[in-house]
Amino acid sequence: MTKEPKHCSFCGIEASASVPMIAGTEGYICEACVMLASQVVSSWGKKKELADMQGPLPKPAEMKAMLDQYVIGQDLAKEILSVAVYNHYKRLKHVGSKTGGLGEADQSVEIGKSNILMIGPSGTGKTLLASTLAKIVGVPFAVADATTLTQAGYVGDDVENILVRLLDVADGQISRAEWGIVYIDEVDKIARSPEQAFGTRDVSGEGVQQALLRLVEGSQVKVPTKGRRKDHSGSDSVMVDTSNILFIAGGAFPGLEKHVEKRLQPPKTAIGFHAEVSNPDDKPSLEQMLNATQPDDLKRFGLIPEFIGRFPVLAPLEPLDVDALIQVLTEPKNALVKQYQQLFAFDEVDLEFTQDALVEIAEKAIARNTGARGLRGIMEQVLRKTMFDLPSRTNVQRCIVNAEVIRGEGEIQVVERDGVADGGDLKRLSGGE
Repeated sequence: MTKEPKHCSFCGIEASASVPMIAGTEGYICEACVMLASQVVSSWGKKKELADMQGPLPKPAEMKAMLDQYVIGQDLAKEILSVAVYNHYKRLKHVGSKTGGLGEADQSVEIGKSNILMIGPSGTGKTLLASTLAKIVGVPFAVADATTLTQAGYVGDDVENILVRLLDVADGQISRAEWGIVYIDEVDKIARSPEQAFGTRDVSGEGVQQALLRLVEGSQVKVPTKGRRKDHSGSDSVMVDTSNILFIAGGAFPGLEKHVEKRLQPPKTAIGFHAEVSNPDDKPSLEQMLNATQPDDLKRFGLIPEFIGRFPVLAPLEPLDVDALIQVLTEPKNALVKQYQQLFAFDEVDLEFTQDALVEIAEKAIARNTGARGLRGIMEQVLRKTMFDLPSRTNVQRCIVNAEVIRGEGEIQVVERDGVADGGDLKRLSGGE
């Protein structure tokens, strides 16, 4: 009985010294078919990954409603951001699928992307808005600090390192990273300084703006696989297409309102007895000036026209007043008051803030001029002594904080399980110095 020669169960090629076979339970497979099968399986993974990213996209009204759960106020900025993000990923959904529901004639129209520039004082929620939008859409999100960026060849981060962070968040999957959102913070710090001496290198100003142009507009960028500088040999690097990455830039832009005010209200040079005297009450508010910001104002601030053109969507954020800060303290899902109440609840103690205490905390934050970012520091200072001593006691039921405690003029009221604690305990658990 002659033995049947071995052959590949897929392509039928016979085994030989140059064509080895891998044996299975009921057949064989050659090296070429193994490679082909690997490519087929990897393409399945990419299709599945793309399908996951093309899940239901929330409508702009739904995005704004979700943002309202985390960010207080800023209705205009939320509306602008929701529309911009919705249009961006609606474009990617239709471009990414051949059967996206568009007609044959409509598919010939190529829609460009619109990056976003957020303008507003510190602590108004710029980073929180960007990160929350990324969670809503379900895409990778990375934050980069513009102050660490320098021109290529100087000590500091290259602009390509921004994409290194995005790749890390996407677990190294390039296709996921290419659908992500990048937030560039403190972008006002790379504005061209008018005091810059002539002939000197502005390595962290206009040069960084020039380096960012190609990145944010959309191009093939060589990214090192590790966050350190690499040579240009092509090893240890990958190519990332930034055409579908949504870039959101944000900054406080201090002094921008002066350029807007000059444009809205040119200075009057008339003199004499009949000259018109300007009324200080007619001066527009900071919120009105930020809402009226135009690209020319950003150009006078120090951004180059090419950089401004890459961010066509302007989203102004208004300063937070006392009422808004009180809402920040109490209403969002992760409100600070809820966070500290949960910390105290771990020790089976109820924490209460009176309304006048919340007002005092908000006014202190406004005096510090740090927006909502200063609220946590104030509360830590007030509750520090209490949080130090409270775990050592077992008979405390409730702690009450009023305005006198915030001002440092009173003691935190401590209620024990069998009554109110005495003066000594009140002083020992006080947040005041």
